[in-house]
Amino acid sequence: MIDEVTARTSVVEAADRLFYLRGVQAVGMDAVRAEAGLSLKKIYSLFSSKDELIEAVLRHRAERWDAGIAAAAEGARSPREKVLAVFDFLAEWFNEPDFRGCAFINAFGELGTNSRVAEAARKQKIAFRSYVTDLTREAGVADEVAVQIAILAEGAQATAAIVDDAGTATAARRAAEVLLDSAAHASVPPRFWD
Repeated sequence: MIDEVTARTSVVEAADRLFYLRGVQAVGMDAVRAEAGLSLKKIYSLFSSKDELIEAVLRHRAERWDAGIAAAAEGARSPREKVLAVFDFLAEWFNEPDFRGCAFINAFGELGTNSRVAEAARKQKIAFRSYVTDLTREAGVADEVAVQIAILAEGAQATAAIVDDAGTATAARRAAEVLLDSAAHASVPPRFWD
């Protein structure tokens, strides 16, 4: 018999795979049961409803996202490169064979009227924007640029999924470089003796 933590993890990972590949509404709890290899009784003892499971999957996705972008930034040599590492992470992700876009955007698109799903998606997007803001501040760039860079990353995810073009991350990275360079240039005070 597996312990409760292992069982929860198994169910969340199974549901995550299925929801991401097929869509949340298209996946019933029987499919989750089959994928996780646990009984429905056990699943419902861990999650009182499908909504509760969806929230757990979105929390799991947020943790994976946060760990992925942090790992990408870890090897950067400068604050500017940390910002651009977000797009390097996206390029790697977009090239995965099961890439289907942002799970939060997808879930919101399917279930945006569900306040718990909407709040989970909103929370993740705000956290990402805050992360980018921290990076751009470290790079000495205005917060407005952070918002623009976050929008580039979000747009790249949606575009890459819809048009099936992993190169979208590279294009977004180049646009982010232009924004960072322009902001850095604007923040340098003019020298009147030149």
